[in-house]
This record gives sequence, C-alpha cells and structure tokens, in this order.
Amino acid sequence: MDILLVGAGLSGAVIGRMLAEAGHRATVIDARAHVGGNCHTERDPETGVLVHVYGPHIFHTDDEEVWDYVNGFARFLPFKNRVKTTARGQVFSLPINLHTINQFYGKTFRPDEARAFIAEQADRTITDPQSFEEQALAFVGPDLYETFFKGYTEKQWGCSPTELPASILKRLPVRFNYDDNYFFHRFQGMPEEGYTPMIAAILDHPGIDVHLETPFAPERAARHDHVFWSGPLDGYFGYGLGRLGYRTLDFERFRAEGDWQGCAVMNYGDRDVPWTRITEHKHFAPWEDHAGSVLYRESARACGPDDIPYYPIRLVEEKALLAEYIARAEAETGVTFTGRLGTYRYLDMDVTIREALDTGRAFLAHQQAGSAMPAFVKPPL
Repeated sequence: MDILLVGAGLSGAVIGRMLAEAGHRATVIDARAHVGGNCHTERDPETGVLVHVYGPHIFHTDDEEVWDYVNGFARFLPFKNRVKTTARGQVFSLPINLHTINQFYGKTFRPDEARAFIAEQADRTITDPQSFEEQALAFVGPDLYETFFKGYTEKQWGCSPTELPASILKRLPVRFNYDDNYFFHRFQGMPEEGYTPMIAAILDHPGIDVHLETPFAPERAARHDHVFWSGPLDGYFGYGLGRLGYRTLDFERFRAEGDWQGCAVMNYGDRDVPWTRITEHKHFAPWEDHAGSVLYRESARACGPDDIPYYPIRLVEEKALLAEYIARAEAETGVTFTGRLGTYRYLDMDVTIREALDTGRAFLAHQQAGSAMPAFVKPPL
C-alpha cells in the first residue's frame, strides 16, 4: 500500500518506519524545513551548544519497549532534570521537597515532621476540590500554593487557577525527602547528538520518502491508500467549526559567556516576572564543554492562527468543540489522526512513541483482517 504521513515528527517517523519495514511505501511530508517537529535540535553556530529550538525536551519513561526503541536509533546518555525556581527573592528546589520546605519555613524538619506540618497547613475544609486552586490548597495550604503555583500557573495558562480543573494537579506535588529529580521514571536521558539525528535515523529506510517544506494539500490524499495525520485536528477540516484553543510559547534567545544560571531550568514563580522560566541549553548535554552559552526566556500566551500550538487548553468550550471535530473525523475514511496535535492532547515523547507503535500495529492488523482502520486508535475524549 501507498501511505502518506503528514508530519515528520515522532508520530510520523515511528509509524512510517513500521509500515515501511512491513513492505509498504511511506511518503512523509512536513511544512517545516527539518524533521523532528517540536523536538528539533541544532547546533548554535557561535557557541557549538546543542539547542532545543522549540523548547527543551527531556526523555523519561517507564515503558521499556519505548526506551529500547529510541536507543536503537541514538545513543542516550544519562540526564536528570533538576529544576530550580526563583520566588520571593530566593532560589528553591522543585518539585517541592524536604529541602524546599525546610528552606521556605526556616526549619530543620525530618520527613515525618514535615509531613505533619504540611498537613496542618492544608485547607481541610476543601473535601472535594473542583479547581486547580482548591486542589493545591487542599494539598499544601496557602503559603506554598501562592509562592510556587499561583503566579506560575497564571502566566502559563493565562487565567486564574480557579478556572482550571483540579485534574491538572494529578498527584501530590510534594516529596518528604531530599530527592530533587523532577521525574519519577526508571529511564531518563538525552540523545547524545540531539533528537533531530535520532528522528532522521528512524526515517532512514528505503521504503520511506521524506519531503520537507511541503505543506499538505487535500488533493494529495487521493493519491495514497491511507493518510496518517499528525497536524492539528481542526486544521485537517480547514478550521471549519472554529479553532481549538491552545497556548503558545514565545522564546527570547540570548547568548552569554560561561555558566549563566548554573542549571538547565530556572522557573520564575512571581507573577510580576513576565517569563515562566529560563532554560540554559548547554546544561541539557552535561557531557559537553562549551565556553559560551545559549539561553531562552520563555513566556506563554494565547495561540493565534500563525503561532505554533503547544499546550491544548481542553476546558469546557474546547471539549465541546473537540467532540464535534471527533465526530467529523470518525465519519472520514482512509485517514487516522495521531500524535499531540492530531488528537488534541498534551503527550510526553514516550507516550507519543508508544501510541505510534500501537497505531502502526493496529493498521497492520486491520489490513490483515481486511477491515477499515479507525480515525483514532485512542479516542481523544
């Protein structure tokens, strides 16, 4: 079969590779001038620093098959994400841990003492949290919430935490030990030469043709037996029902000499600081040594028609519109929607690869059974 994959990011590359290895002809197109989507990395010509062009991507997973998959196309080196935050004139460790608590309150708590103390700070009148703010207050009380969550969340999402669902805080954002590793996952690391060479290696197969700077045109789909679409779900339909809501990011890129901030990620929790964080990219490759440095000041805002969509908002109005687009998608034949944009969900890289592997296998199973491939392997709602 002749397969068209729209988007040369992780979804398109992984599905394309699987289908090419199964004997299909895969054509991958992308409107950008590079493969890798938002995972794209490149060397800064002045400093030699490996830069995550669309913001940092840190690979972390408990999925051993996915970990083995990416290591088959790139050499991954150990990397632990240790985030700091500047708030109220001090630098603290994130996620909130025993060091953060002791520093913030000027205490020397042991774990059990800190746990009891935070339980006293929590708002016990909130028994069924409905908003992000209520969830945070029920977890940690007003002091830690207002210092570490409120201002940052307002900047990131452009609205009051009272308007965001409690589900955003899925687990207790506090550790009662000195573990400052941001992620819990077994496997954590970075591809030694960056994500773009890794994705290029996935696409490097005689059964795959890659065409960059090639926007999708609807008439092109008719020339292929099946389309895998990893662009915006609403974009496939020409935004005919309206645009799904996203937050986008602005990056102010600057260079510096030496080590500018001493860590890869520094958040800024105070509401009056306009950016949410500063990232120093040479710290994402600690095995390298560079005299100069490349940094991004990162700010979030509402996504316009010409902006890159990063974070789906998925509040009440967006979910209602999403349901309408899902209905339209499921009425289509010969197209499957994949990835972060195609399913209007925020997905970590490992989940994107997992779903791409599952999607490729589902397609091959449907082909063998002589049945039609559905629009979504994993329903977006």
